[in-house]
Amino acid sequence: MPDLSALPQPPTRPGNGHLQDWALSPLPLIEDGARRARAAGTDLFRLRLGIPSVVGFSPAWNKRLLSDLDTFRSAGGFSAVVPYLAGGVILTDAPMHRRRRQTINPGFGKKHLETLRGRTQAALPLIPDGEFDALEWADGAVLRLLNAAYFGGEFDTNLLHAFLAPLRRPFPVPALPRPLLFLRVDAELRRLATHRLTSGGDDLLAVLAPIPGGLEEARVSLAAAHDTTTHALAYALWHLANYSQWHAPEHHGAVLKETLRLHPPGWMGSRRLSRELDWNGVKLPRGTLALYAPYLSARDPQLWDAPEQFRPERWEAKPPAWAYLPFGGGERLCLGMHLAQMLILDVLAALPPLRAVRGDDSPVPGITLGPKGPLVVRRVS
Repeated sequence: MPDLSALPQPPTRPGNGHLQDWALSPLPLIEDGARRARAAGTDLFRLRLGIPSVVGFSPAWNKRLLSDLDTFRSAGGFSAVVPYLAGGVILTDAPMHRRRRQTINPGFGKKHLETLRGRTQAALPLIPDGEFDALEWADGAVLRLLNAAYFGGEFDTNLLHAFLAPLRRPFPVPALPRPLLFLRVDAELRRLATHRLTSGGDDLLAVLAPIPGGLEEARVSLAAAHDTTTHALAYALWHLANYSQWHAPEHHGAVLKETLRLHPPGWMGSRRLSRELDWNGVKLPRGTLALYAPYLSARDPQLWDAPEQFRPERWEAKPPAWAYLPFGGGERLCLGMHLAQMLILDVLAALPPLRAVRGDDSPVPGITLGPKGPLVVRRVS
């Protein structure tokens, strides 16, 4: 049986394989890999990243990777090297993962989030009268909204900003240890949690605080939520400013879905193989870094009509199964999916008509996928 050396791959650079392109221009790299894989009649290509690595993009690969939790393990993926994400349910594997999710899911369910909605809506900042950068505005807006949802707006604003800001920086900045900053954040979490344990409350921290390890879940899920929600919101604002005919509450659901299809903040996900795997006649060894790419799957011309175009009307029909994965899928579906959707749709419903002035919406991949920016818009009235 052939091994992964038989898989197609993009051209390498002498001495570092694909590491340089992975660091500097990963989207062209994986797009080239996908083109070569399709031409070879397969859904998998190889990357030379210093360890055996493959990227898959078909619905079948996505389903297997996100459903077979015994074979595809999270603890060996990219999240483990980023202190912000290296903990909690994100790195909990089967068989403990399901039990852990069942413990913390209620706080992030639609029923509980409805109790927070008035508070988050009240936290929404005003839209500036003149021109403004939708990306910068979304960053500040999401900070306020998450503070309201998690902490009733009581978390020290400057500390919260300092904690989350490195996530917006290119690698290796988000992966650098920040022990003193994390100690300050954990102390603030303990202070607020103590008040909820003694006096009650209904925000997300009040739900998580009594759970063993709940403060870590609050810190990790908060870090995971901020940039993903910020970038999705900024892109949605930009699309509405460019396609004003879609700016109506009855269309916003489709606008958000199409925004997340074109620009999934979680553009790439990673697992490690706990055992050898035969994938379509190719032997993948134990320990292989197995990647799936929502960015590629959602732009695959074999699955979507005119995949590069912004067409919210496509959502009148169901998407191809396991091809639309902005929140992952299966048992490991994003914990904050309902929260992010609620916050973004509430913001869009409160927006006045906007007009695009100038901007650069080129996707820039980091921990999340976001626009290069700025995205300058202005109110129409």
